[in-house]
Amino acid sequence: MKKLLLTFLFTLVSFSCLANTPSETQVLLKTSMGDITLALNEKAAPKTVANFLRYVDSGFYNNTLFHRVIPDFMIQGGGFEKEMAEKTTQAPIANESMNGLKNLKGTIAMARTSDPDSATAQFFINLVDNTFLNSNVGKPGYAVFGKVIKGMEVVERIAQVSTGERGMHQDVPAQDVIILSAKRLP
Repeated sequence: MKKLLLTFLFTLVSFSCLANTPSETQVLLKTSMGDITLALNEKAAPKTVANFLRYVDSGFYNNTLFHRVIPDFMIQGGGFEKEMAEKTTQAPIANESMNGLKNLKGTIAMARTSDPDSATAQFFINLVDNTFLNSNVGKPGYAVFGKVIKGMEVVERIAQVSTGERGMHQDVPAQDVIILSAKRLP
């Protein structure tokens, strides 16, 4: 009887913990080099996640490139089609880099210009801990909004491709690395 009661209490506590765990939206990036699954942190970065999901749901990222690859730093995508044709984006969003999430290996963050509130569609996946990209008092950083939960080996394979210049762009893969599709997972 005691064992049965303990089992019941353990099950009750387990279900209670599950009920209080926020669910993370997951996105599958199918690339020409393999699949990458992302878990997005809506609680810490609600505006950034909503922005990213608008692009995902509209098909914006389909057939775009990982157009900037720097080993031991990051891979960047989400803004260019083949031949480095830049896509038209929505309005920029407010920077959420002070959300407590850090630019650690395997995290996904928004790319931006020197204007902290200039992020639109481009994102990058950190290949290492890039702490210098984090916000500090009085210095906005690059807003992390999720992490790779499956396919980090694909990210690392992309990081090893040969790169060069294409027009005014540097660190562009010599052979296109294509995001074939981006979609939410059920």
